[in-house]
This record gives sequence, structure tokens and C-alpha cells, in this order.
Amino acid sequence: MSKPTDLVQGTLDLLILKLIALKPMHGWGIAQRIQQMSCEVLQVGQGALYPALHKLEQNGWISSEWDVSENGRRAKYYTLTRAGRKALEQEAAQWERLSGAISLIVRAV
Repeated sequence: MSKPTDLVQGTLDLLILKLIALKPMHGWGIAQRIQQMSCEVLQVGQGALYPALHKLEQNGWISSEWDVSENGRRAKYYTLTRAGRKALEQEAAQWERLSGAISLIVRAV
């Protein structure tokens, strides 16, 4: 049985893209926001988050630059690129199709 914090393969990319579409964020902030917005159900560890950020940056979907965080520390802030906005639209549409199909099966009587 899966735990509530397990993410469906590929879902983390969608969550990251969506959050940084709202505003540029650093890695720790992304992890915290996912946890907050999911009412503490989803938790993303560094071992999953930073490889995902690296992959998204390699794909050209996000870019990064160093800046000072709200607590005065140096942090790498991620922003969505034009290609990332297009990828977000595609990923979100794909998620809607997938989750809708799963819901049809789960709710079957």
C-alpha cells in the first residue's frame, strides 16, 4: 500500500512548475510550499527535489540565479522559462486526463 506522501511518477515536476509559475522560489521554499498547500499531506525530501530541479533546468523549463533569501542566506531562486510555461500547460492537461481516468475507475460501482 502506498503512503500518502508518495507522489505519482512525474507529479513532482508538475508541482514545481506550477509553484514557480506563481513566483520565483528557492528549493527549500518549494518543498515548504508543497507541504503547506497540500495540508501537510505531501512532503518532498531533498533527495527528490534537487534532482528534479536539476532536470527541469537541463530541459530548459526553469532557470536559476543566486540571491539572498528572506532569512539573509544565499539561495538559488528558480523561475519559469517560456518553454517551461508551455511544458506546464501540457503537464497540467496530461495530469487532468490521468486523474480523471483514475477517478472514473475508483468511483465505479
